Amino acid sequence: MADKPTAGEILGVPYNFERPSISRMLSAHWEPGEGMLVEKPFGIGYTLNLANWRSWLVLAVAGILLWQQEQSSASAENTETEDEPVEVIVDDE
Repeated sequence: MADKPTAGEILGVPYNFERPSISRMLSAHWEPGEGMLVEKPFGIGYTLNLANWRSWLVLAVAGILLWQQEQSSASAENTETEDEPVEVIVDDE
């Protein structure tokens, strides 16, 4: 039986299942001169290229949104009111 390829593309999406090394992992996330997205050093798809300023912008926006979500959930916990029963009056005419 033929060996299956460990790296390539399927429908335009890259994959790489070769055993990862530290140098390959580090160099994949820092590729000056490349675009914002680069092929993952291990797995399927793309990852952010930290040598590109747009990647840092994406990370900053994601961090701000996460911080905002945490703040809103914390304020919701502090302002919880105790649920009280409500009296409903039905007027039969």
